[in-house]
Amino acid sequence: MSVTFAQGFSAAGVEAGISAVAGKKDLALVVNNGPLDAAAGVFTSNRFCAAPVQWTRSIIADGHVKAVILNSGGANACTGQAGYEQSQATARRVAELLDVAPEDIAVCSTGLIGELLPLDNVLAGAGAAFAALDDTAEAGADASHAIMTTDTKPKTVEIEGDGYRIGGMVKGSGMIAPQLATMLSVITTDAVVTAGQAQAALLAAVDTSFNRIDVDGCQSTNDTVLLLASGASGVEPDPDEFNAMVAQACASLARQIIGDGEGASHDIRISVTGATSVDAALACGRAVAASNLLKCAISGNDPNWGRIVSSIGTVPASVAPYDADKVTVDVNGVRICENGGAGRDRSEVDMTPREVHIDIDLNAGDAEATVWTDDLTHEYVHINADYES
Repeated sequence: MSVTFAQGFSAAGVEAGISAVAGKKDLALVVNNGPLDAAAGVFTSNRFCAAPVQWTRSIIADGHVKAVILNSGGANACTGQAGYEQSQATARRVAELLDVAPEDIAVCSTGLIGELLPLDNVLAGAGAAFAALDDTAEAGADASHAIMTTDTKPKTVEIEGDGYRIGGMVKGSGMIAPQLATMLSVITTDAVVTAGQAQAALLAAVDTSFNRIDVDGCQSTNDTVLLLASGASGVEPDPDEFNAMVAQACASLARQIIGDGEGASHDIRISVTGATSVDAALACGRAVAASNLLKCAISGNDPNWGRIVSSIGTVPASVAPYDADKVTVDVNGVRICENGGAGRDRSEVDMTPREVHIDIDLNAGDAEATVWTDDLTHEYVHINADYES
């Protein structure tokens, strides 16, 4: 059901003629029907952030959003004042349809950078989406399809709490790296929470999910994660349970992004233990996740531990202190690096599963962290070589 799993939300996904792909749904609308309209958001830190990010970041500052309109087929990034005015015009059109203020409408876009959107199509699509709004599972599914770009499948989540629900959708397949990963995500809940509660829960959840995946080391201009609360269940959740559920939802969506990484044949989990701090563990994990040499090796079913330890070795000692002669590396349960040198023969590692587990022990402390990445295949190169054509 995606975003319509939680009570108080309706959605639609329609073909607006924005995408170059004929017949593709390319515009989604998600409406919070209340009674609450609490909202939280996390956005890309890219300095070339897109016009819809600029708009939505400013309007969500008061903690209230009544609807979000999202399009694929164009990022509306690096488009200057004209692009910002397109986001404003889009918000105004949805606001007119819903009889609310434009400042209550979030706008999200994804696609090719550097081109304005076909605004007439966007505005007409908004009207078509409004007419198609529904709270059914099918409507939620339509919305999740409409935000896809190079994704091969929609990515959604549904979680049942103690008398309330959380639902959500995300798009993302390439151009994925912290901070954030490259995505548009809308998460909905019918719990009775304040905007402050929602923002705190979302920040914590994003930190351990979307900020710990890396498909290709490339950060987007358009990343947006929104959490909308309708309060329609009438249930005030236990704060710890609510935070855990939001974290669970984000973790599921982030993991689905990795599972649909552009051209990927392996999903790679990198767990670093024995670190002096979480930051140290993350730095080492991210260094490994960023290694194109390792990604290529995994694509070829080669558990090349030399590419793992050489990546760890790029992390400064001031960030991650450890003794290289005490580091161990296991790949899919086989210790192929022992105390900084060769361990068991790499031929013992079974590389046929989709998931590859790399476990690194720095033997320097008690902190740990996990990041996910994908391998680098010929198909990834093909997809991105043809992206504009």
